[in-house]
Amino acid sequence: MNFQQLRSIRETARRGYNLTEVASVLFTSQPGVSRQIRELEEELGIEIFERNGKRLTGLTQPGKGILPIIDRLLLEAENLRQASQEYSHEKTGTLTIATTHTQARYVLPKVVQSFRAMFPNVRIALQQSSPEHIAEWVMSGKADVGIATEGLSQFEDLVSFPCYHWSHVIVVPENHPLALHDMVSLPDLAAYPLITYDIGFTGRSHIDDAFRQAGLDTDIVLTAMDSDVIQQYVSLGLGVGIVASMATDQNRAGRLHVIEAAHLFAPNTTRLAVRRGAYLRSYTIDFILQFASDLKRADIETAINIGTA
Repeated sequence: MNFQQLRSIRETARRGYNLTEVASVLFTSQPGVSRQIRELEEELGIEIFERNGKRLTGLTQPGKGILPIIDRLLLEAENLRQASQEYSHEKTGTLTIATTHTQARYVLPKVVQSFRAMFPNVRIALQQSSPEHIAEWVMSGKADVGIATEGLSQFEDLVSFPCYHWSHVIVVPENHPLALHDMVSLPDLAAYPLITYDIGFTGRSHIDDAFRQAGLDTDIVLTAMDSDVIQQYVSLGLGVGIVASMATDQNRAGRLHVIEAAHLFAPNTTRLAVRRGAYLRSYTIDFILQFASDLKRADIETAINIGTA
């Protein structure tokens, strides 16, 4: 039994039994993955996967029983590596942060700057993607922490902490009719083409919910992951923008007018997530405490280890 066999089993279950994807993730070949699975099954004397010919279709009952054990073994192996690094290189290493563009562009810079002042020998890797991928990267160990507004609290393998609350705002060109109003309504917005975030990003669900509950149809003409992209197309006159309040970046040098919208859409909560049961380097906990100043070190450590015994 070896760790490559265990990783092959775990990734096969995670990736819908698609061995081509598994091989890509593990930097090996598809026949190599099949061999690792077969050798472990022979050693254990059980079939872990159901098969239809040569194709894997699901987990057998024994497979369902051992998969959580495999997850724990791989997690503890990573914890062992992290613990050894903590004692041998206490203030050096790499902190990998998976997050969205909005967080990376508008919220994280000051936190990262402060963190680097405390830990100049810790490298920081920012990985930007969708909340779904952020969660996947943290659960798989590819990222130490994940930061997003959508989705992170939905996964049993993650522990997420509320960090701060924020609202959406409306952005329009200075010569737009809505720029004459200090306050707008949902019907006011629905009368214009709208530009906002992709589904699943930066509080988009609260935007959709508000219009749906008001019984209003919307003409969303353009969506993007990136707040800067949204505001660029608003400045070109393509529509009315709905963006995160922290993304209004000095009103785009005066070209855009910002209108408060906290009364229109439900407030959003940005969360930070780590893998349940993971060993966190001390500098990782310090980063979390800088990003979410209301948290306490003991609360973080307790929450991570609940349900892992």
